[in-house]
Amino acid sequence: MSRFEASYLIETPFDPAKVAEVMAGEQSSGTFTRVHGETDELRARSRAEVLSVVELGTRGAPSLPNAYLDRRGVTGPYRQARVRLAFPAANVGANLPTLAATVAGNLYDLGEVTGLRLESIALPDAYRLAFDLPRQGLSGTRALTGVSAGPLVGSIIKPNVGLSAEETGELAGQLCEAGLDFIKDDEICADPAHAPLAARVPAVMRRVRAHADRTGKQVMVAFNITDETDAMRRHADLVAKEGGSCVMVSLNWCGFSAVQTLRRSTDLVLHGHRNGYGALSRDPLLGISFQAYQVLWRLAGVDHMHVHGLRGKFAQEDREVVESARDCAMPLSSTTDDRVMPAFSSGQWAGTVPATYAATGNADLLFMAGGGIMAHPQGPAAGVASIREAWEATMAGESLESAAAQQGALRAAMAFFGKA
Repeated sequence: MSRFEASYLIETPFDPAKVAEVMAGEQSSGTFTRVHGETDELRARSRAEVLSVVELGTRGAPSLPNAYLDRRGVTGPYRQARVRLAFPAANVGANLPTLAATVAGNLYDLGEVTGLRLESIALPDAYRLAFDLPRQGLSGTRALTGVSAGPLVGSIIKPNVGLSAEETGELAGQLCEAGLDFIKDDEICADPAHAPLAARVPAVMRRVRAHADRTGKQVMVAFNITDETDAMRRHADLVAKEGGSCVMVSLNWCGFSAVQTLRRSTDLVLHGHRNGYGALSRDPLLGISFQAYQVLWRLAGVDHMHVHGLRGKFAQEDREVVESARDCAMPLSSTTDDRVMPAFSSGQWAGTVPATYAATGNADLLFMAGGGIMAHPQGPAAGVASIREAWEATMAGESLESAAAQQGALRAAMAFFGKA
């Protein structure tokens, strides 16, 4: 029988082994008690199984409030444990929303727990292949941009919102000339009244095509088409008609079904933006880890996943960023290359390159800098040059300080951004 596995961190005032059985029953054939018709044969076929329970220690106060326990006068100590469950794949089939509901649904509301976090998901090969694959992924993104080795260097349209369609197009043209491989819209700029996609896509792609005609370089632009499903499909068709290669979606707000529908209607690169993920992840005993999160979204067929950046402006620890990037580069199946491109962003500049390369050990990534390019004291072209100089030096084993003595753009970046 084919089964997929999920692991959890839980906290409970009860015996964790008994709570694990409650979790298994609640998310498969049972409920809080055995019901009529739940035969031994049915349970053998469809009930989830507890594979392991490892206790980690106790604490005196609950991590989360719990009215169920309060009503019963149940208090601590509160025991923490890691629980691993196996679910019959036949319970779900190739149904991504139901898979998510199974591994990350009512478990969060169980009265027996004062904390629960989905930590990982593991799928058998045949089950993974029943879902969507990336259309481009790592190799396709490199082919479309003509970047056969090294990092893709990208930036974000700034100001985030407010530019007209023509102003956005003009800026995109300048960024193409600056030497970028990748440009994307900000997540809060999708189809605004001052720069609707119907006008913005042609304005931007006119400059992208002109740059390609002059230089042979095809810059990838991720247009933010986040919207309801039919609108996203229309937007993607416009991007393809104008010769574009990539669209961006705010994953959490579009939902699995919409992204699956979009994936199946276009061969464009799907750049998955995870904005809002912090609400699902920042509490250590609530929500979902990035490993599990990216598994679910990769089953929707995305090609890129945001992982934030090392030493960046957001709250994630560097360790979490590194693990997230490694998760993206790890195939979910042993029979196909379904890796996706990890997209580094948030407070990135030339000075964060050495830590990024040291942590990842490779350059199969998209390295995006907004202010690190646009605010460079010598202008955007020097900002791009400073990042390329930093990567070249770092991958050659040279320190940035040594390289900066010979590279003016890198030297200016270190003097300007290194003050922060």
